[in-house]
Amino acid sequence: MTGLRWGILATGFIARLFTEDLRASGIEVVAVGSRSQESADAFAARFKIPRAYGSYEELVADAEVDIVYVATPHPQHAENALAALAAGKHVLVEKPFTLNRAEAERVRAFAAERGLLVMEAMWTRYLPHIVRMRELLAGGAIGEIRAVTAAHMQLLPTDPAHRLNDLALGGGALLDLGIYPVSFVWDVLGAPTSVHAVGRLSETGADTEVATVMTHAGGVVSTTLSSSRAAGASTATVVGTEGRIEIDHFWLAPSTLRLVGPDGTVREEFDGRPASDEGRGMQFEAYAAERLVREGLIDGEVLPIAETVAIMGCLDEIRGQIGVRYPDETDR
Repeated sequence: MTGLRWGILATGFIARLFTEDLRASGIEVVAVGSRSQESADAFAARFKIPRAYGSYEELVADAEVDIVYVATPHPQHAENALAALAAGKHVLVEKPFTLNRAEAERVRAFAAERGLLVMEAMWTRYLPHIVRMRELLAGGAIGEIRAVTAAHMQLLPTDPAHRLNDLALGGGALLDLGIYPVSFVWDVLGAPTSVHAVGRLSETGADTEVATVMTHAGGVVSTTLSSSRAAGASTATVVGTEGRIEIDHFWLAPSTLRLVGPDGTVREEFDGRPASDEGRGMQFEAYAAERLVREGLIDGEVLPIAETVAIMGCLDEIRGQIGVRYPDETDR
């Protein structure tokens, strides 16, 4: 198998961005499924997709689909991923992987039982500038890491009925925005040994600002900040005894980084932004998924499924500390 045949489950904003990148990169998309035939037809026409289905069940039943990209709201991720796995499909699930750790554990266990790949679509992990960052860190470019900081702040809709502010739809800044800096910290430092979180809640009970201070092996400290009500600088920095790596705004998307010495001297500048006709960067996670399947693997090294599950547990802990709980969330 040289390339997988992709099916797109849902037709919202993130599904459009992902499919645009697949198309720009020459990756084959053969089907799309929506809750309505009209929406599926419109999406298929826009991206020249051969088959459009008016239900998710029909999409995952398509024998010519090898892998399904799940792009529904957070509370539906587990259900949709399990359905695709039950139909024998590999699955790439948009972040956050699920609503909580318990759901993530169920999806992970079922994928392993079926011998299929299930992977979180944390696209940042696969972007060129983040790959370069890991190379620099592995080579000891900044010496002993002492601290990591990352922020993701956007001015998003404040309408209480908007998905971001609706607890029934998994609303809140943490799962939509804060997951990026939290996952970044895990990428650099691994699991925290302690987690301290504070936050601000909206009138709906969804979080609008969340800050964390975490410690990691060896006493290394990390901080994260997320906000859905303020467009702050979304930058990230890894600081070591012999220098630092600075990643520019908007660090979680294709961006630029600098390797800076203790005296402020710029030792390296790296531009990880793709050309305008290459896609915005989501194609890299698709490449990674296709490579794993091609090599007969059901887990990856960049973001192993065990780490995805553990990060969901960390997000559970943060939500618990700031007082956010979703309706009917009984299995946490």
